[in-house]
Amino acid sequence: MDVTRIGYAPGVWDLFHIGHLNILREASRHCDRLVVGVTSDELARRMKGRPPVIPLAERLDIVRSLRHVDEAVVEWEDDKVERWKAIGFHVVFKGDDWRGTPKWEALERHFAQVGVEVVYFPYTMHVSSTLLRGALELLSAQEAPHIPSAQLAKPLDQEGGHEQDMGEQQGAVQEKEDVLTPQE
Repeated sequence: MDVTRIGYAPGVWDLFHIGHLNILREASRHCDRLVVGVTSDELARRMKGRPPVIPLAERLDIVRSLRHVDEAVVEWEDDKVERWKAIGFHVVFKGDDWRGTPKWEALERHFAQVGVEVVYFPYTMHVSSTLLRGALELLSAQEAPHIPSAQLAKPLDQEGGHEQDMGEQQGAVQEKEDVLTPQE
């Protein structure tokens, strides 16, 4: 009798990015059924000291829409053992930035006793939700950027030497018209 290998991938999944996709894509290759735990806004606030940027309902919808995900569930409490009892997963997946942390070392020991494998996937170094959040906070704290190309030109009658400018503009328009006119 074949046993369906159930995988579990917990996370906040805020500001969903390529690192998240890489973990879920790889996780789906290591199990028959992938369940993803999406941390509630309240739990994320308790764990990280701030709420997610993207609300829970939207994060759930994003995760559920991925072809690599069979089911998404809300994590109301940060107790992976209780989650295991409820879901019955055989393997739990996490980014390797969590490897060696006291929390995950303790979970590895506990899960080893009940036959659950812990698999870490490489952390995507160039992007993280923390980096994206920091960039958004920086951008929102700054004044609007000065973009010279977005400025309107001054009316010609307000500039010195407007007759010369007018002649140059008319010449440029004439050259474009010559190019666009069909040749006979």
